[in-house]
Amino acid sequence: MILKERDTGEGLLVAVCDDDVLGETFENGDLSFTVSEEFYGGDEADEDEVVSSLTRANVANIVGTDAVALAVDAGFVDETNVLELDSTRHAQFLRM
Repeated sequence: MILKERDTGEGLLVAVCDDDVLGETFENGDLSFTVSEEFYGGDEADEDEVVSSLTRANVANIVGTDAVALAVDAGFVDETNVLELDSTRHAQFLRM
């Protein structure tokens, strides 16, 4: 997986995606979603690193079948809140 962290005025923003979705565009009806290098491009990370980052995140954007499954399994995202986009999945969370 690819992991990128940014410190913002509202806290830690985390972007995680599967390696194979970076740079791809996915659609679902009128919705088009591009997994841009600018936003999601970061460093290779294993599952433990991703979970550690999500634990500290105030906001997270997660794209890809494996990345979203990890976020669901680790309890960060409820399965019912996952968006299906073509052949991949997308989820977000906001910790208040």
